[in-house]
This record gives sequence, C-alpha cells and structure tokens, in this order.
Amino acid sequence: MDNREYVGLTRNEKLGRQKEIWKVFTKLGFLAFGGPAAHIAMLETEVIEKRKWLSRDRFMDFMGATNIIPGPNSTEMVMLVGYERGGIPGLFVAGGSFIIPAMLLVLMFGVMYLTYGSLPELTTVLDGVKAVIMAVIINALYRLFRNVIRSKEALLFGISIAAVYLLGVGEIPLLFAAGALMMLWRNKDRIGGKTYSLALPVIFWTFLKIGAVLYGSGYVLLAFLEAEFVETLGVLTEQQILDSVAVGQFTPGPVFTTATFLGYVLGGLPGAILATIGIFLPAFTLVIFLKPLIYKLRENKWLSGALDGVNIASLVLMAVVSVKLGMSSIISITTAMIFIGSMVGIMKYKINTAWLIIAGGAINWIVQSII
Repeated sequence: MDNREYVGLTRNEKLGRQKEIWKVFTKLGFLAFGGPAAHIAMLETEVIEKRKWLSRDRFMDFMGATNIIPGPNSTEMVMLVGYERGGIPGLFVAGGSFIIPAMLLVLMFGVMYLTYGSLPELTTVLDGVKAVIMAVIINALYRLFRNVIRSKEALLFGISIAAVYLLGVGEIPLLFAAGALMMLWRNKDRIGGKTYSLALPVIFWTFLKIGAVLYGSGYVLLAFLEAEFVETLGVLTEQQILDSVAVGQFTPGPVFTTATFLGYVLGGLPGAILATIGIFLPAFTLVIFLKPLIYKLRENKWLSGALDGVNIASLVLMAVVSVKLGMSSIISITTAMIFIGSMVGIMKYKINTAWLIIAGGAINWIVQSII
C-alpha cells in the first residue's frame, strides 16, 4: 500500500487518493449501522485490516483525541483518517461521504413522517442487523485491545477504568482523569519530590451550538435536543424528539443526522440542510486544528502518557458500551445464531461485512415472518 505523504504526490495520484477515500467512506455511510462503537469497528476493518492506510497506534491516538473534544466521535475519526490519507481535501471528502448517505436516508424518513404521521416497521430486519454489528464490534475490539493493552500496568489500568465507569462516573470526567493519571504514572520518575497544584437562521444556530458543545457519543444528543427544542424554544414535542433519535439510530452513518430529520420537520428541505451543516461544521473545524497537534502530543513525554491513558480509557468505555449493546441486541435464538455465524464469517472466512449485514437482516425478517 502506498503510504507516502499526500503533499509529495503528483496531481493524478492526489486525485486517485480522493477517489479512494470517497469510495471507502461512501460505503461506510450506507452500511455503518449500530452507533459510534460499530462505526469505529467498521472503520478499523476498512482502513487498517484491508487497506493498511495507518497503524493501529495512530488509529488509537486519533480515537483518544476525538474523545476529548466535542462533536460526533466516530465522524471525527472518519475525518482524521481522511485527513491522514488525503490532506485537508481528504478530510472534507471523507466527512461528506460518510455523512451524506445517512443524511439522505434520514431525510427520506422525515418526509414519510410528516406525510403519514408514523415510521415504517423495520424492527425484525434491524434485530438481525444488530446481531451482525455486535460481531463486527467484538472482532475490532479484540484487535485493538491486543495493540493497546501491552502490559500488566495497562491491563490493571483498563480494569480499574471499567469498574469506575460501572459505578456511575461519567465518560468525559473519566477520560480526562485517565489521561492525567497515566501522564503522572509514566513520568513519576521526573516528578521526584515536587507537587503541582424558528426561523432558518435559528435552526442553523441552534444545531451549530449543539455541535460545538456536545461531548461524547451521539446518544447524549437526546438531552440537548430536549433542552433546546422542547424546553427553551417550545417548537417540538418530546415524542417528536424521541422519533428523531430513533431514526438516527436505525439508519446507517452518524447518529447526528438526527439533525436532518428535525431540520426537515422544523423548516422543510432548507431546514434539513442547514441543521445538518450546523451540527457537523464544528467537527470539521476542530479536526483541521486537532490533527497536527496529535503528532506533537505523541512527541512530548508528558502528553504522550496522557494520550496513552485516554486511549486505554476510550477502548475500555467502547467495550463496556458494547457489552450493554450486546445484551439488548441478542434477544432470540435467531439473533444469537446470526451473531455466532457472523463471528465465524468475519474471523475465519473474512466475509465482507456488507454481505453479513444484508444477510443478517434478511434472515431475521424471514424467520420472524414464518413464525
């Protein structure tokens, strides 16, 4: 695989890179069901396992960095990988390719929602898809854990993080604490004896504000949407908010495309477009400034330790969330069999995830129809 720096390529080689980025992330945009953990798992498969665009160490540094800035983590990961592979143009190609397919699907459901007053019944298909997604996540977690948990120190650190998280400590404080603790531990010899102390503009502005301050995964989006549109502006009901988040979760791509749905409900097609741009614009901006800093963080002995701590915490939190997701995804003998079959297909036979997702949804739908 050609991993030369993007700036040193010829014009035709640069165009080839952008086309390559577009193909990969458009595919993910249509197939990345299951939320942030699933998105990152599928991203790892596509850019490391299949194409070897970057190392797992670099991938984990990206993952740790996106967890300490606001915005949709998995979408920012996509942008960073696009930036790494194709410079700033690659950042926008990757981000746009990943967002637009989901935006279009969510927009379609928004039109149906306003037209018919309800959403289509997709439960049986999605139950099958979820079982496949769990297999994808577990396979990626296995590969990433092997790369990050390299010592007893890291293993004990990870177990401690999982225990504290299960006791109810929030994700963001835990990530920052993990970074600080690992930084101090890795540099304990340097410390010695020292101690150191609605109108369209409103739609756009509201979603821009949410995109700029929302930390963590897309699932905490619900609270922000209720605060802005139900309690403050009073233009939506709680049921409409719940419906919008449901659409964002059972369509592929970033959960933040919930904004497309609500933008359409509030302001038609212009509202959908402005809401989508508003909520994702901060992520594009932050990633442009963030990526050059990641290399500097890794070069600094103090901050490198902090980044290692955040990386371990990010991976452990992803694993804990995946366990919770698995408990709600494997709900029948059929979905259990789909999960086991998908694990075998991924790990032993290297079957393309796209085919497994299609097969999982179809099999569960057929079985439930017969029953």
